[in-house]
Amino acid sequence: MTPNLQDIRIASLVPSLTELVVALGLGSRLVARTGFCIHPAPQLREVPKVGGTKDVNLAKLRQLAPTHVLVNVDENRLDIVPAVQAMGAKLLVTHPRAPDDNLALVAQLVEAFGHLPGVAERGEQLQRALRDELARNREFEASPETVLYLIWHDPWMTVARDTYISRMLATVHWHTVPELMGGDHGAARYPVVRGDEAWLASVRRVLLSSEPFRFEDAHAHAAQALCPQAVVQRVDGELVSWYGPRAVPGLRYLRELAAA
Repeated sequence: MTPNLQDIRIASLVPSLTELVVALGLGSRLVARTGFCIHPAPQLREVPKVGGTKDVNLAKLRQLAPTHVLVNVDENRLDIVPAVQAMGAKLLVTHPRAPDDNLALVAQLVEAFGHLPGVAERGEQLQRALRDELARNREFEASPETVLYLIWHDPWMTVARDTYISRMLATVHWHTVPELMGGDHGAARYPVVRGDEAWLASVRRVLLSSEPFRFEDAHAHAAQALCPQAVVQRVDGELVSWYGPRAVPGLRYLRELAAA
């Protein structure tokens, strides 16, 4: 049974989803977020935090009595599922693994909340913007390039080719290494780079993401030593890895980087 309009209380445990909830006009329905849910800041200032994406404070979440809890396969722990179900809340599980999946993601939230005023219309507008940027990236012409996208240091960690990040980069013909698939979920999606792999010599561009690890100048020098033939540059990790509304400027951002 769908809760009454005044009863809907949303807890978002994923930064990208929190931003999407607000973009759909549901900010006033948010009763909980993680400490990593920082956009858009003005609308989230008064929304209570319930820990991080991996260490949700279940007791506090229960007290806030959400009717809907939004989670993601990659970003949240599996053991959150029975805990949320025990609260009586409806669990919305998301797992976008490619830029095009943003269209289905928006549709998923519209299906859940589209009966609320303005949500369906905002969802349609966002899907239209996504389609436009996806089409522009499909038309984008550039020489293919081998890139290493680093998300962590000590150890170095990168992304498998079936991750959202890798597939975002592929829209501008930047192909990540190593050439492996990580599967639907789990650590294999974010492999460790030892530093002695033969394919490192073929890398022509190293991208240092601004999140979840904040790389400094010393890390850039170390990355250069890792791939001596590569250009090393920092990139906005939010624009590359956040799905939902941030994918619109993210696709545009990658075109600008690749064209520079």
